[in-house]
Amino acid sequence: MLTALAQIFPPDRLLATAAETAPFESDGLTAFHARPLAVVFPLTTEEVVAAVRLCHQHRIPFVARGSGTSLSGGSVPIEGGIVIALNRLNRILRLDPAQRLAVVQPGAINTAVSAAAARHGLYYAPDPSSQAVCTLGGNVAFNSGGAHCLKYGMTSNHILGLKLVLPDGELAELGGESLESVGPDWVGMYVGNEGLFGIAIEITVRLLPKPECYRTLLAAYNELEAAGAAVAAVVAAGFLPGAMEIMDRLAIEAAEAAVHAGYPREASAILLIELEGERAGLAADFDRLQEVIRKSGAYEMRVARDEDERLRFWKGRKSAFSAVGRLSPDYIVQDGVVPRGKLGHALSEIERMSRERGIRVANVFHAGDGNLHPLILYNGREPGALEAAEALAGDILRLCLRLGGSITGEHGVGLEKRAYLPEMFNPTDLDVMRRVRDCIDPLELSNRGKMFPTGAPAPSAHGAHPLEKAGIISRE
Repeated sequence: MLTALAQIFPPDRLLATAAETAPFESDGLTAFHARPLAVVFPLTTEEVVAAVRLCHQHRIPFVARGSGTSLSGGSVPIEGGIVIALNRLNRILRLDPAQRLAVVQPGAINTAVSAAAARHGLYYAPDPSSQAVCTLGGNVAFNSGGAHCLKYGMTSNHILGLKLVLPDGELAELGGESLESVGPDWVGMYVGNEGLFGIAIEITVRLLPKPECYRTLLAAYNELEAAGAAVAAVVAAGFLPGAMEIMDRLAIEAAEAAVHAGYPREASAILLIELEGERAGLAADFDRLQEVIRKSGAYEMRVARDEDERLRFWKGRKSAFSAVGRLSPDYIVQDGVVPRGKLGHALSEIERMSRERGIRVANVFHAGDGNLHPLILYNGREPGALEAAEALAGDILRLCLRLGGSITGEHGVGLEKRAYLPEMFNPTDLDVMRRVRDCIDPLELSNRGKMFPTGAPAPSAHGAHPLEKAGIISRE
């Protein structure tokens, strides 16, 4: 296999020694790691196809990787498999301001798309906290969200078309350049597949006009549960903010130490709310929003005075995950969802579990859609600390399920949450998921071992490829 790869990739784009592959053994969830056989850096679609076909020929699993920011172990390599690193496939191939779309390669950085579109008064809406480093390929694989997903939706709401390299090296084109499509929603099926269906090699995204004006409010609370209840009150009052985010005392402490965002350090929780739209109508809405927040029990409200202060408020929130490293040598970033109306109850339960276990938890989350991100702090050098933190993380996921929510909002299942999938879905649901996977990748070569509780291959003979029968793939 290495000899065959060396015929495609020169030495500076083929890594195989232990020292060379070490940086690729883990991703943002460092509790999981594995050593790949090799890491390759393709520069063209043809090189990606060639690498995947080799893997298929030799029955060697592979994983596509961008910046490695996955927080569920989703881009951890398969032991003895191949990492196909897409960082150098990072071009914006086309930007069409008239059609409000862009065609980008999978290694393109999230913020780079908005930067390129800015001169046309456009931007790309999904904004994960890691948007300054994460790639569009990873965003598509995990259906990433972000602070503004309440109003604008997840990545899946902004992907128009995809060009794929399927797990056997065949090429497929899904969707197109229109929001309207005929037939099955193939793009919707692919987005969020966590790398199980192959590699997106070209991504067509829709762009939105930049809002004329923003008004940003920071509200401070003496109780975390009160901040959660305020979110439901805002939505009940008829508002659809561009963003609503909550941070608790520990997250505030970390963010202030890291970026000096100007948060009230004594608060038990802060709520960040942002309205956006046309300047003429925004003033009255913002006045009404302040009245709702005042009635929700906030003891202090701060309105961003200018764009610099607005950006500083958001920098604190976007930096919170990494900033928590100042409080603890290790931490687990959990990702669960609860119905918005049960947010306050969920937060009080997490506080209770934290006290009872004696494990600190910093809470940072997308309050608008109930997407919790508890950061569970531990010291990995202490015997049993990781296991105790993982047990608490599991109890938080089960809490989300009891309240009618989900085990993941945007980080995916990956390696971390495979054991909880049967607690959310019944055997019939899981069987359907496996059958879809088996149709597309019967050898389970593409990101083997992720998402499902077990990752054993389930080979089968299907004759012609299902997507070929549907007329959406091409053979070479």
